[in-house]
Amino acid sequence: MRVLVIRLSSIGDVILTTPVLKEFKKKYPSAIVDFMVLDKFKDSIEGCPYVDNLIIFDKKKYLGIRGLKKFSDSVKGNGYDYVFDLHSKLRSVAISRFIGAKTFRYRKRALWKTILVKAKIIRYRTDDTIVKNYFGALKKLEVEYRGEDLNFTFSPEDLDAVSEYRGFVVFAPGASKNTKKWTADGFGNLARLLKGKYGKKIALIGGGGDNEMCESINAISQGSCVNLAGKLSLKESGALLSEADFLVTNDSGPFHISRGVKKKAFVIFGPTDPNMFEYDQYGVLVYREEPCSPCSLHGDKVCPKDHFNCMKLLKAEDVLKIIEKNMGWC
Repeated sequence: MRVLVIRLSSIGDVILTTPVLKEFKKKYPSAIVDFMVLDKFKDSIEGCPYVDNLIIFDKKKYLGIRGLKKFSDSVKGNGYDYVFDLHSKLRSVAISRFIGAKTFRYRKRALWKTILVKAKIIRYRTDDTIVKNYFGALKKLEVEYRGEDLNFTFSPEDLDAVSEYRGFVVFAPGASKNTKKWTADGFGNLARLLKGKYGKKIALIGGGGDNEMCESINAISQGSCVNLAGKLSLKESGALLSEADFLVTNDSGPFHISRGVKKKAFVIFGPTDPNMFEYDQYGVLVYREEPCSPCSLHGDKVCPKDHFNCMKLLKAEDVLKIIEKNMGWC
């Protein structure tokens, strides 16, 4: 049996497919699993022990319907028995149809719910976790959900590149949307408290676009941090997290990377629904449960209520208490 799994983006969503891949390989150990992903996000899945071949989709090269048809024809010859579309958007639907193999697609939220949430008529509540919804696409092949055992793979060279930061606490203050970000004051004061009370060293990670916020955090922390924003590859960030004391992050990719390397992450939620995921020894939820939250599918540029209470009212002292309790420091 040869199958194609399609999840084109993004970092976290790609990593969230790994429990499905693991259980599929356990059920069908001789099956060949190809995984299709955008080049920008290939590091999220490259090296995964449950994937036999990576197929990289270059969306700049294959434009429009003709481009999708050309690309699909180039992989159609692999002879897939099944396609599992875990992306379920126009591009992945088109590719799977052009390939022509029997396709199972994961069910996204109902369109009416998306429209009403975006129109601010209702608040968003997820029907189930993302991982459980992924498993739904493989139900007919009797691949069963067994939890969110994520996987993220890196090399010994990646580990060597970050060896000087072994044992640091790591902060990941970035996110795809502004309202998903805890405040610079919050991160900065938490770093100051961790350094002053426990002598912790803090490393800040993220992309180059997070550098300005990380500089602000370091200033507020009174120089308690090392700013690594824009300096590490995704694989190196995963290696760093594997050797970290723990991670403090927003609802973003590093949360899933950390769980994928089996390191405890404290994840801060504000406008989005924390019920998209499960929480265990590697994932600790930090959430104020404001009356207006969750208010958004993926976050927004600005708070729709103009007060941003879900993040602004979350203080460093509050997060420290949660950390102390879960790390056994009190």
